[in-house]
Amino acid sequence: MKIALIGYGKMGKMIEQIALSRGHSIVSIIDENNLDGFDSEQFKSADVAIEFTTPSSALDNFMKCFAANVPVVAGTTGWLEHMSEVKKACEDGQTFFYASNYSLGVNIFFAVNKYLAKIMNQFTDYSVKMEEIHHIHKLDAPSGTAITLAEGIIENIDRKTDWHLEAETKPEDISIHCIREGEVPGIHEIFYESEADIISIKHDAKNRKGFALGAVLAAEFTCGKKGFLGMQDMLHF
Repeated sequence: MKIALIGYGKMGKMIEQIALSRGHSIVSIIDENNLDGFDSEQFKSADVAIEFTTPSSALDNFMKCFAANVPVVAGTTGWLEHMSEVKKACEDGQTFFYASNYSLGVNIFFAVNKYLAKIMNQFTDYSVKMEEIHHIHKLDAPSGTAITLAEGIIENIDRKTDWHLEAETKPEDISIHCIREGEVPGIHEIFYESEADIISIKHDAKNRKGFALGAVLAAEFTCGKKGFLGMQDMLHF
């Protein structure tokens, strides 16, 4: 498979290593210093582009991929207010894979989170809150992963209808406390607390390898397909 990389920071470089180790080729690398690369024949020859950049540049990158008819695996979060534009492009024949987190472990965690929320729906004495910690370079808060976790809780706990950052919460909200420190790849923990005890579940990423591997697996899944895709299409739990 021929892969184009959009964004060549730490994640881009790790994705490159894993893609090459799995027998794929990198035909184009685009970063802020060579944005004209979207017009190159090398980029247009890609079977799929993997995009990990910034929230402010993501949508423009997606549209440039669509203009070149190159399917996109999108790893950037913080741009979701433009999702309708992306889905419209998919209705018009483009291909787009989105996940708030590409780690297989995190997607297992998503499933465990929903299952626990279903149980806790009947135990109204328990409050629920969340904490997420990321490196200082992460621009969006809360993380896309935290939002997905919160949405999974809201789907299954009747007394919760929305999420907000901690300072803005109301009783019906899920409080999300965000911390940015050091080079932490990502920690997410959900707490259920009553007067008697605390139940918590936690995912702690040891490094970026899980995210990078998941992005390459998503690219392999996306190749040759059409439409709007996600982890629910690739995984079966």
